[in-house]
Amino acid sequence: MNLENMNEIKAFAAKIRIATIEAIHAIGQGHIGGALSIADVLAVLYGREMRYDPKNPKWPDRDKLVTSKGHAGPAVYGTLALLGFFPYEELKTMNRPGTNLPSHTDRNKTPGVDMTTGSLGQGTSLAAGLALGDKLKGRPSRTFLIVGDGESNEGQCWEAFAFAAAKKLGNLVVLLDWNKRQLDGYTDDVLPMGDYVKKFEAFGFDTVKVNGNDVEELAAALERTRKGGDKPYAIVMDTVKGAGVPEVAEKKMNHSLPVNDEQYERWTAQLRAEAEAWEG
Repeated sequence: MNLENMNEIKAFAAKIRIATIEAIHAIGQGHIGGALSIADVLAVLYGREMRYDPKNPKWPDRDKLVTSKGHAGPAVYGTLALLGFFPYEELKTMNRPGTNLPSHTDRNKTPGVDMTTGSLGQGTSLAAGLALGDKLKGRPSRTFLIVGDGESNEGQCWEAFAFAAAKKLGNLVVLLDWNKRQLDGYTDDVLPMGDYVKKFEAFGFDTVKVNGNDVEELAAALERTRKGGDKPYAIVMDTVKGAGVPEVAEKKMNHSLPVNDEQYERWTAQLRAEAEAWEG
């Protein structure tokens, strides 16, 4: 997909949110807050930034996405379904017996998923390894890593970031979902992490902070990472957990929520209207 028009990308983000809600509604409850907060960056990544082929998900020279916060799988699945990696109707099987769409992303089950994640922190090391492997093999591929702010409590994240800088992985882009909430509450109440921009810069990253629910800011930040170089990139995304669905965003504890029939109908209707408006 090659969407240069920002309105088309905004419509794509709305459709990703619809697909996310479709999957969670089908099982009755799921990790909706942190899935909705990354819909915009997924729309930009798959809409204009990443190189991939739904008909050949294992294409060696593809760009790769590692969703270290693997519980945000519903948004990733929704994106992949919209792009034709697998039939859209399969979203309704998420987390059910025999499904190819488990609760957390699994590369052995889902076409288009590049790395199995869910044990928080581990995806950071895996992404660094993928980027290093591609660099050593001379591939043009880039690796994009989505990591949660609550997840950054894990020491393994910062070990991986130190490694990425030491190996000069200019083909690695870390996208920190700074939505300020984690499983047990606000991140500043659980374990304050300070200034992420200064932290990443201290670790040797080329770093910027953007509004992570603004596709134009995301597109500009991602475009500048195309130059490669000797430094890995970090984009600190200032997001809202549950973005795009006000009722979810306004709930303090919105890590995992039920979605009933009435909410499903109302939320998806609002998002469809939004998508249609952006498409003109």
